[in-house]
Amino acid sequence: MGAGPAAPAGDGRPTLTRGTRGTWGRPPLLRLLRTYRRADLAADVTAGATTAVMLVPQAMAYALVAGLPPIVGLYASTVPLVVYALFGTSRQLGVGPAALDALLIGAGLAAFAPPQTSGYVALAATLALMVGAIQMLMAALRAGFLVNFLSQPVVSGFTSAAALVIAGSQLGHLLGVPLDAPHQLHTALGQLASDLPGSHLPTAALGVGSVALLLVAKRRWPRLPGALLAVALGTLVTWALDLGAHGVRTVGHVPGGLPPLSLPPLDLPTLQALAPLAATLALVGTMEVISVGKVFARKHRYDIDPDQELLAIGAANATGGLLSGHPIATSFSRTAVNASAGARTTVATLATAALVTVTLLALTPLFRHLPLAALAALIVVACVGLVEHREARRLWTVKRSDFALLAFTFAATLTLGVDRGLLVGVAASLVLFLVRTTRPHFAVLGRLPGAADVYRNVRRFPEAVPPPGVLVLRVDAQFYFGNVTFLKDTLRRLTVADATLHAVVLDASGMNQLDSSAEAALRDLEGELADRDVTLHLAEVKGPVRDVLQRSGLWQHLGPGRIHWRVHDAVLAATPPVALAV
Repeated sequence: MGAGPAAPAGDGRPTLTRGTRGTWGRPPLLRLLRTYRRADLAADVTAGATTAVMLVPQAMAYALVAGLPPIVGLYASTVPLVVYALFGTSRQLGVGPAALDALLIGAGLAAFAPPQTSGYVALAATLALMVGAIQMLMAALRAGFLVNFLSQPVVSGFTSAAALVIAGSQLGHLLGVPLDAPHQLHTALGQLASDLPGSHLPTAALGVGSVALLLVAKRRWPRLPGALLAVALGTLVTWALDLGAHGVRTVGHVPGGLPPLSLPPLDLPTLQALAPLAATLALVGTMEVISVGKVFARKHRYDIDPDQELLAIGAANATGGLLSGHPIATSFSRTAVNASAGARTTVATLATAALVTVTLLALTPLFRHLPLAALAALIVVACVGLVEHREARRLWTVKRSDFALLAFTFAATLTLGVDRGLLVGVAASLVLFLVRTTRPHFAVLGRLPGAADVYRNVRRFPEAVPPPGVLVLRVDAQFYFGNVTFLKDTLRRLTVADATLHAVVLDASGMNQLDSSAEAALRDLEGELADRDVTLHLAEVKGPVRDVLQRSGLWQHLGPGRIHWRVHDAVLAATPPVALAV
């Protein structure tokens, strides 16, 4: 697909509008480079280097969470980042290993192979290839809208609970206490409470000291690369005091060189077994990439293409699967660092990938004495920031039902595990949506004094006066098969209770759609009311609803005398002259 004219962006860079981006057309980076300025290069390289300083220790730490050797995290942070930079439309997105994805990988693959083994690594690569294939298929089908099923309360509840599970899984490494079930938070905490007196003191000192250093650096010197400093000091202390010989667990030998190209296992039984986990990771990764990308695109005043992002992250994951990597997504904190460091285009991501590659080629011997306690400290501190307690307080104030959904997802993730918690939360969100649409909001309307043609909900406006002998009812939802019974029962209850009733005015201004079941129900109600000498009037009917009524013949049956442009006109037509005179 050819590129059209570019619209000016807030930072002076051209914005690729939706009309110029084709998901399978020329890669966005190639189009963007046609107008790339020399001044952007220094900013992008600086941002990429800053992000790489943060990514290298994070990639190794998250690989451990996933049950993989640290080197696999670095493999996943090289060529896959180049692929994303080529196809992605977010200029600041910090692509790479992510905490939630690492936990899902670790919890999901543990049932198939022992962690840290060659078979386990091969399954992780297969998983990356499957996740990439699913995401690219979603891109081809323009299925980016599926992330809308992950409502904010569900995401917040899942993220907060998963953050606690991730942090809990690292407490053993942090304090030198071997945990039998690190991914089960309640079990890990119980064992930790009983075994803490026997913790390995040098390990605990390194872990707690690293946590303290990270927290102080974050508060006092926010621009300081605290993660790199904690890793460097931990490594230096471990090497200088020879703590590895005294029981402190270290990363050990990390093989150098570029990631090997290999085809992971793709036999049918393996693919079938990993399919549910791959689908979950694909959906979670898509949600992370699109939601974080939109946040920073809005801040920097440009647009991203969700389907193009699906293609980019899918291609990156598929590439990682061929290079002994694991599924990747993005990190909000890493993206924030990339943006604040001045990233202007995805060239910054290329710079990050280049520096990680240099690390693989020349710096891996430095990791030999890196203590696992320091990596665990990085994860624990990062997870503290993922617990969304402010969002929980906001939802408690704004909408209690959404808070309940957040709390339910949070509890489900803690008790059932991260692999099931998100799915349970999504299911609960859909159930809540169905409940809301099958029992929609309705209002009995009355006329406001001093405003002859203004009608409002009598519950919210006690001064509103219902017209004598006329029930004015407004339904604030589409009328469809799911809420037919509820609305019929509601109307019957309201009409039977008033012996003086002679007319019902249905304010249809809140109805956007009407299906065949609802049309049949409306016809039945009109007949029931007519049998009791009560006439049905419709007011403010929208086009899509009017079309259905006209095709069914109900519009013609009611006639112009009972269909009105305004509620007040319907009330006047339904009110006897005697009542009007009074």
